[in-house]
Amino acid sequence: MIDEGVSFSMSLSENSRIPKYKQIVDSIIDSISTGKLQMDQKLPSINMLSEEFYLSRDTVEKAYNILKKRKIITPIRGKGYYVTRTKLIAKVNVLFLINKLSSYKMRIYNSFINNIGGNSQTDLHIYHCDQTLFLNLIDKYIGVYDYYVIMPHFKTDNLTHFSSGESVLQAINKIPKEKLVILDNNKGIEDSIIEVCQDYENDIYGALKQGIEKISRYNKLILIYPESSVYPYPRRILNGFKRFCVDSGLEYEILREVYDDIVLKKGDLFITIEESDLVSLVKQIRDKDFELGREIGVISYNDTPLKELLGITVISTDFKVMGATAASMILNKESGKIKNPFNFIDRNSI
Repeated sequence: MIDEGVSFSMSLSENSRIPKYKQIVDSIIDSISTGKLQMDQKLPSINMLSEEFYLSRDTVEKAYNILKKRKIITPIRGKGYYVTRTKLIAKVNVLFLINKLSSYKMRIYNSFINNIGGNSQTDLHIYHCDQTLFLNLIDKYIGVYDYYVIMPHFKTDNLTHFSSGESVLQAINKIPKEKLVILDNNKGIEDSIIEVCQDYENDIYGALKQGIEKISRYNKLILIYPESSVYPYPRRILNGFKRFCVDSGLEYEILREVYDDIVLKKGDLFITIEESDLVSLVKQIRDKDFELGREIGVISYNDTPLKELLGITVISTDFKVMGATAASMILNKESGKIKNPFNFIDRNSI
């Protein structure tokens, strides 16, 4: 049953440097978290609050809009605003923007959630490397959250990767530096105070160097790098691979995909990026009676639990560390630009 007659006390400070709309938001959240406001209780109208505290109607409306976007209150046409969220309101509210819903991106997110603690609220949105969707999300939620955690990966009309165009940078620049957290990819973005990112070119170069003893036994290295993809990959991966092969004096080839009847030769070492290519390659190696890990080697980019289970050698960043580091820096109010660990993990496929 909706209570039509609820009132609650609210104090606003004229001397505070906190904007009035933010004081209203904080006061209502505090009233909910302490039980002074309950689910379905009615809030004072915008006009009532503006008259009582000598505020402009726009100030109160801005506060209510923020609470509405956080789904803390709900407007009911012709009746007013009502409380819709009674669980403890988080002291830290986080907007988490991921470019794609993959197992390794979710490992980052889950690690972040596990480490940020219960006294927080993290809202997850997937923007599918779509610049327009990303810009709409930033525009919709600007000023609503305490932190904005962003993995900036985008695609062109030709389905190639780019990190940050002019429109993206303009949108990100609207977020205060102290609220911006960049994860995974920091190319072209300078304004965050927290970064936990990969260094794609140097990461693949360094990881392959870690495995040079085994890698150098093979006659030819073949990188399966999709030139275009629904979720494209940074070309810095390609650049790091080429540099490693040249510096190590190794013969190499770059293919766009694992073809249905790919030519396989003893002494080939394949590096796959997309999981569909890994599955197709391993199947063809077995169907053609080659011995995986001896006659033909396979390294996969980005570790997953399934690759670990199947014994596939990988070169990969540590996704759990990335999420945990970001959460720790937020909780401890730290700043800095952290290069996330990236490793060669030797298993049974080379």
